[in-house]
Amino acid sequence: MHSGDSWSSCLEATSTAELPEGQSCGMKGAGFARILQSVAGLLGVFFIVVGVAVAGESPRTISRADLVATLERGPGPTRGSVDAPVVVVEFSDFLCGYCRVFAQETLPKIEERYIREGKIRFVYRHMTVRGDASFLAAQAASCAEGQGKFWEFHDVLFGKNSPFVFTSARLKQYAARLRLDAKSFSACLDSGKYAERVETETVLGRALGATGTPAFLLNGQLVIGAYPFEAFQRGFDMLLGASSREPDGRAE
Repeated sequence: MHSGDSWSSCLEATSTAELPEGQSCGMKGAGFARILQSVAGLLGVFFIVVGVAVAGESPRTISRADLVATLERGPGPTRGSVDAPVVVVEFSDFLCGYCRVFAQETLPKIEERYIREGKIRFVYRHMTVRGDASFLAAQAASCAEGQGKFWEFHDVLFGKNSPFVFTSARLKQYAARLRLDAKSFSACLDSGKYAERVETETVLGRALGATGTPAFLLNGQLVIGAYPFEAFQRGFDMLLGASSREPDGRAE
């Protein structure tokens, strides 16, 4: 957790377009183009949403803005209005202690103050950096999403704190307790239906500069660390103020 970083000052720079392309709050995105080449094999599937390849046209270069737009608008669990002026993308791991703190203490406050008010659209993306157990848990959460119960499953998983509770059998038990269709959930998890999606989101988080979890994109700008609600509040209010002054409040 990067409690010592000047979070608000970094956001202020991004909101006035002073942050160079490829640089993020918390780190520099050196070698961004080179990193993207390593995930090229995954992009063809994941980025059809943003029209990487349009019928009858040659594929165009994939920019950072394309990646951000797809992470913001592509399929996946979300909360809040599609028209919210601020979009927050979280990269998270179910075995990350700081992610658990954010999910249990900070996100409910963001929900009450900003998401319910239509000010923020919140998007969850997987970034599985803590081994096979977290990778399996992420797939299970996506299987729950397929039955409309992602956030309920999300809360169950963040109520645990050991990789030993993220076995296939245990994950299926959690699904049963949420009254998910057991046969469908088991088939989804056993088949690895969402494995590629979880891998892709993880690689893209790293490609965009996330060095650990939790990490966040706030209107496209990267912030790393589980900051307290008050720090997020200052940043959100700054971005909301910028969006009220300009037709498009996003930093380019």
